[in-house]
Amino acid sequence: MYMRPLAIGAIALAVVFTAYSAFYAITTPAAQTTPGMSGPPGQNPTPPVKGLYKGNAILFIHTEASDPQVAGMLTRMMGPKVLTVPNLAKIPHDLLADVYVFTNGVKGEGPFGFQVDVFSAMPDDPLYTPLRAVTQVTWKDGVRPRVLGSVEEIQKAARAREVTMKQPGVVVNMPILVWPGGQR
Repeated sequence: MYMRPLAIGAIALAVVFTAYSAFYAITTPAAQTTPGMSGPPGQNPTPPVKGLYKGNAILFIHTEASDPQVAGMLTRMMGPKVLTVPNLAKIPHDLLADVYVFTNGVKGEGPFGFQVDVFSAMPDDPLYTPLRAVTQVTWKDGVRPRVLGSVEEIQKAARAREVTMKQPGVVVNMPILVWPGGQR
């Protein structure tokens, strides 16, 4: 006897829940995004990139580059669009920090498919700026490449004539997110 009212109640509850779900699905945007933004909620629109500073792992992002080819390469590497801002190249060198990018050597997650970038200054350093002058590091033929984790190691390898360095005049905005002893 009590089963019939329970069954009717369960059916009514199911109908109400289904109607609510349908109403919610119809009236709520599929991706729950901020207007003008894309991607699901909580997704990082600019995923962090791995790098090195004095042999320690860091995380950073790249948001703008002075050169359209570099901006395109970084966009393909990480997904989010890296903007081209030609005026970055006009910033005096003494107002820039350095980033060392490897064009060959040990395979890795760097922009050319080799080891990750090496940075010269972190946010707790008085010389820190997110604006970086790019220095391309290339291992010479006949030298066995290895991971170089600091500016000092790169300079030592250059003095030993194991690597060459080239500054193409490219500036990239590369804010640091996580560094040894700190994070944003």
